[in-house]
Amino acid sequence: MTVTIYDVAREAGVSMATVSRVVNNNPNVKPQTRKKVFEAIERLGYRPNAVARGLASKKTTTVGVVIPDISNSIFAEVARGIEDIANMYHYNIILCNADKKKEKEIRVINTLLEKQVDGLLFMGGVVTEEHIQAFRTSSVPVVLCGTKDENQAMASVDIDHEAAAFDAVNVLIAAGHRDIAMISGTLQDPANGFARYQGYKRALETAGIPVRDEYVRIGNYRYESSVDAVNYFLELSPRPSAIFSATDEMAIGAIHTIQDNGLRVPEDIAVISVDNIRMASMVRPTLTTVAQPMYDIGAVSMRLLTKLMNKESTENMQVILPHEIINRQSVKAQA
Repeated sequence: MTVTIYDVAREAGVSMATVSRVVNNNPNVKPQTRKKVFEAIERLGYRPNAVARGLASKKTTTVGVVIPDISNSIFAEVARGIEDIANMYHYNIILCNADKKKEKEIRVINTLLEKQVDGLLFMGGVVTEEHIQAFRTSSVPVVLCGTKDENQAMASVDIDHEAAAFDAVNVLIAAGHRDIAMISGTLQDPANGFARYQGYKRALETAGIPVRDEYVRIGNYRYESSVDAVNYFLELSPRPSAIFSATDEMAIGAIHTIQDNGLRVPEDIAVISVDNIRMASMVRPTLTTVAQPMYDIGAVSMRLLTKLMNKESTENMQVILPHEIINRQSVKAQA
């Protein structure tokens, strides 16, 4: 049978209100009484009913997190940052995978709201009007994590993706490259796709280098999509001397495909990307990349959400975190 707060009160010889104060860490309980209650809880195996407490307090101390792809290591680092700050502020996390599919994202958002979460963190790609409508009907705060809405009406934490791509391509230009190709994400994705393509384009235009349509291929962020892109680039004349990839996973696929075709990185084709996942330092040659502070994106997003949930004053609702060039072996100055 389920042990109730009434059973604990009777076992400890105190009132139910006293048991409640002990369970909720209320300091207004004598140490001796607190000890008696904890001993009774341990003997009976009592577990507080979170649902009942949530109904009473109108808070569940639970935060819903929508993640695009749980198998992608970059999102695991974001989730770690979220979890660490959530623990610090005594919140639990419900993590839901949405596969970057709009219909599934909307369904997951509504499911989490039905579970009476106290707040919502959304990691995704395109924030559509349907997403905004789902957020607007929510009675709890929402923070966009690693993405932003077009009108920047929602609270968000991210990097400047266009600037990150601009800086990455300028590393290639500074190394003497002019035939620079790009493996992009979908241009409907405002961050990994469109913004990073805009950064690539702006860097070339600023340097007086023509933007060639045939030097841009659209990938799906996965290793396999870069294999097709690189095989296409290798048939071009002139062949690109450098490749900027929108993500590290596609960049690693590019390095392997270049090598599989009997060419060398960076001697024949240099490669640079954005993200700085752990595999970037494990591939050979090691990958030069622009580091996103993924842990910090998660941690700052969760901290911003705690402020909104607790109605604390918040000066900046759109937080932009800094990025950093990590120079490794996949780019070197041309002779």
